[in-house]
Amino acid sequence: MSSHNLDTLYRQVIMDHYKNPRNKGDLEEETLHVNMNNPTCGDRIQLQLKVEEEKIADARFVGEGCSISLSSASMMTEAVKGHTVEEALDMAQMFSQLMQGEEIDDTKYDLGDIEALQGVTKFPARIKCATLAWKAMEKGLVEEENHS
Repeated sequence: MSSHNLDTLYRQVIMDHYKNPRNKGDLEEETLHVNMNNPTCGDRIQLQLKVEEEKIADARFVGEGCSISLSSASMMTEAVKGHTVEEALDMAQMFSQLMQGEEIDDTKYDLGDIEALQGVTKFPARIKCATLAWKAMEKGLVEEENHS
């Protein structure tokens, strides 16, 4: 597939997650809440995680922002559900490496649509948009681990 066709496909995947976000809304059960924002772009997110027996049983988000930040939140919540806390933190590290333009082992986890965001590396100002939800997840899970 040509680079132009791949860029077009990735753009379509990002816009699909933006227009039809997965896991958007509030969790009813007792959850871990993390609020974060990106003041340079105006993105705001509240991430909610339901962690049971060291696994992420559910993940949802509410917020507002650009297509990159909201698409990334949608993709992230899809990717981490069902994984252990340790795996989710590992996935966040992999995503950070991807956003820095580093090679990652994409066979370790099924990243789903997340790879569509790798084009963001061409726009350094947008990397914070893409990583906002991931940073929120890391912050929440690490704080939760430290309180356990």
